[in-house]
Amino acid sequence: MFSSICAFSIMDVLVKWSENYPVGEVLFFRGFCGLIPIFFLIPKENYKNFYKTEKPKLHIARCLAGLVAIVSVFIALRNLPLATVVSMSFAAPIFTTIMSIYFLSEKIGRYRWLAVLIGFLGVIIITQPGISSLNVYYIYPIIFCIGMSYVAITIRQLSFTEPVWLISFYFSVSISILGLLTIPYGWVMPSILDFILLCMVGLLGGTANLLLSQSYKLSEVSLVTPIKYLSLVFAIIFGYFIWSEIPTYKTLLGAFLVILSSLIIFRREIYLKKSTLVLKNE
Repeated sequence: MFSSICAFSIMDVLVKWSENYPVGEVLFFRGFCGLIPIFFLIPKENYKNFYKTEKPKLHIARCLAGLVAIVSVFIALRNLPLATVVSMSFAAPIFTTIMSIYFLSEKIGRYRWLAVLIGFLGVIIITQPGISSLNVYYIYPIIFCIGMSYVAITIRQLSFTEPVWLISFYFSVSISILGLLTIPYGWVMPSILDFILLCMVGLLGGTANLLLSQSYKLSEVSLVTPIKYLSLVFAIIFGYFIWSEIPTYKTLLGAFLVILSSLIIFRREIYLKKSTLVLKNE
């Protein structure tokens, strides 16, 4: 999880740095170069038919939601302080909790509803300056959270039959295709150094996704999830030293509430899973 957070944090910096290149061009590099680490995980016996899937419609839904999310966060990273975008991205579990009622028929208790309210309060505190000054870019991290929430639900459904590398493969392909479709809108020829950095966006993003999935596979969610909030520390450090961004007290207070909300949700899910196991054993 720590390696994943480091990779995601550096990727965010590179995406923010790439503001002179069209979003579609950066998306292409994110998707195409993101395929490289995936191919190292495909078992040799699956090389001939690794692309086959039992749930094509669910893969399409996951890719569409993921595309909405990644385009939104790319736009947000270019137009908002790094720490603000990262803080608001922590609200994704809040929307996942709400969506799970409709898509997974899960029952939400009072503790998780309380967490949802705390999280929304945190988001409102963070976005209040943007709303008051009519900064529409504050909407994009919220769209990212909604998209990622549906992604989390579809991955939960896909993981019963699909390997992690296959889920990541289709998403990376969809990002590449979307990026290629934007060529008519004008791409910029990168220098050799910029080309390497754009490739790093894909390599870091693809590797980070795989490391994240592996961390959830090898350890309890409640143990590794708190580590991801280190990304806010990285965002504050990078934002200050590279772009002279200083997070406001409202951003930090809102981030604290959003993180608290996410931790309550994750801890409650672990508690409910353990309670279910005890009942089954009895």
